[in-house]
Amino acid sequence: MVRPPIPAAPLRAGLARIDRPRASVSAGLTQLRLRHESQTLQEIANEDNDFILSILQASPSVRDSRSYLSSFAPARTPQPIVPSSGQESTGPTIETSASTPGIKPEPNPLVTSLLNPIHRRPALVKIQGPFTDAQMDSICRGMAYLQRMGLVSVIVVDRDDLPSTEPADRYEAQRQRMMVRHEVERVVHFLARHRASARPVLSTVARMADPSGEELGGQKGIKPVENGIFVEEEGLDHVRRAVAEGEIPVLLPVALDSGCRSRRISSNRVLLALASAMSTRPDPASASASASSSSTAGDIDLTPLRLLVINREGGIPSYARSGLPHLSINLASEYSYINRTFQPQWTDTHPTALSNLRLANGCLAHMPKEASALIVSHRSSAAMIANLITNKPAHSASLPHALLVESEGRITRDTPTLLRKGLPVRVLRSMEEVDQDKLTGLLEKSFRRVLDQKAFYERLRNDLDFVIVVGDYGGAAICTLEGKTTSIYPHNHPGPICYLDKFAVHPSHQGDGTVDFLWVALRDETYGLGLLDASNPSIGSLRGVGKGRDLVWRSRSDNPVNKWYFERSSGFVRTKDGKWKVFWCDAEQRLGELWKEREFGGGRLVKVLEKEEVGRVDWWERELGKISSAWTA
Repeated sequence: MVRPPIPAAPLRAGLARIDRPRASVSAGLTQLRLRHESQTLQEIANEDNDFILSILQASPSVRDSRSYLSSFAPARTPQPIVPSSGQESTGPTIETSASTPGIKPEPNPLVTSLLNPIHRRPALVKIQGPFTDAQMDSICRGMAYLQRMGLVSVIVVDRDDLPSTEPADRYEAQRQRMMVRHEVERVVHFLARHRASARPVLSTVARMADPSGEELGGQKGIKPVENGIFVEEEGLDHVRRAVAEGEIPVLLPVALDSGCRSRRISSNRVLLALASAMSTRPDPASASASASSSSTAGDIDLTPLRLLVINREGGIPSYARSGLPHLSINLASEYSYINRTFQPQWTDTHPTALSNLRLANGCLAHMPKEASALIVSHRSSAAMIANLITNKPAHSASLPHALLVESEGRITRDTPTLLRKGLPVRVLRSMEEVDQDKLTGLLEKSFRRVLDQKAFYERLRNDLDFVIVVGDYGGAAICTLEGKTTSIYPHNHPGPICYLDKFAVHPSHQGDGTVDFLWVALRDETYGLGLLDASNPSIGSLRGVGKGRDLVWRSRSDNPVNKWYFERSSGFVRTKDGKWKVFWCDAEQRLGELWKEREFGGGRLVKVLEKEEVGRVDWWERELGKISSAWTA
């Protein structure tokens, strides 16, 4: 039986009906892909805007910007001028085409800056979990921002819900190791979501020192750090390669024991070993071997510039702020005192605070003097950007205590703590303790003037109250007693004027926190004396015992430092001749007895001083006007 042929028109109509679902699916997939791409582009745009906003919120000063650029900006090499055809160039230089035979084209500086816009420097980072996905995403976004600005994080993962050492039970040890390995994979995953190149380092880079004390692994020049862990050059090569290629290495907290078995250890021990190994310049032989294996790895300076501890607790609680975090810590002066004054109840709210304090103290001992450590909550990841640019705490510790704590809640539990090596602080109360040569050098370099030594030191022998010295005269605050011959003091002024005669910081220590450490010590010895938060641990200090005194000083009207003085003073007046501004800080203990709280509209409490201290400022101006200049003409 022969079937009649199917007409062409109905056949085409049927095929169209069959293809219609296929076409609609294809169109739907296309729309879905375009919608996904538009969402991805929008997310990237939002993230870039957030990145720019984080930089702007840091509000870096000119000095901060210069400091950042000195570490992360690429070195500029002068471009040589090529004379034409071997003749001396006597007129304007004519640019030669890159295709001219025999002349090597010079690199375009614009193209070079676009291809390599930053000089990569490493930072040691401890991610102290466990964190939820949302928290980890926020942390890794901050790590990605730091990477874009040139700081390549060398991350060691940690979990507070696991013991610091591996258990004896083999199955439990394996389970815990898998948990830590999963954390490494999570960190790499979330870094990739924020366009940050990351490299999981699942091999062991650290080793345990031989208990017998024999040479480590047959390698010369390798010494274990205090905790018995060291990093070999071969293990360090994983980190060097990653930093050279701009990738973030994410490491396991493990080490090989003397039997070449991998053991999970405390992440703090790994970080201490890395700080020691990365801060040591490699031998020429190992450096050349690294350079041959990677064209750029041999040129990378692995010395870490920052230590970041990201946790759920926030900064280290302060004995002076009722458990709120320290803003900045001078380890050379405060390390022992913070350990002694750590309150028992803080072991529940901040169980790892002291171990992180020890970690920062140990790591910074190997790092450059300008390096710093930041202990920060995962809720304050934006603070890492500000710290990278400014290398300063979130708020200056030398600002008035009431302004920091009571005004708008500037300090919260999540405020980060900045730690520096710092310098020891001493309070000298007699001229016999003062090194006049070093003090003269400090004052002349700081003020850029020549000191009239004979007249200046003669006056100090008669009127000296105390001198605060930071380090080996890296900074000094000189206070004298003025108006001692006055028979009747003004109202509410019990004695002579505590006058800040000189406040100086050596140029080499400007921007490294010395100025804040010096002012905090000055406050603790004068207008903050007698309060709980004035328990100054410095050598020779009054340790907070005594009655506070008004601190008075003067500054030239055109001094650019006056803005900084204004933020730390209770008030100021301009002298009648207009040449000086007289600043003062009221004694906080006495002032606290005079303040009364009154409730105004809206339920807001405002502190008002009921009685003005009439005649006090006029007396200050008269007495300070009698002081002759300390400088030669």
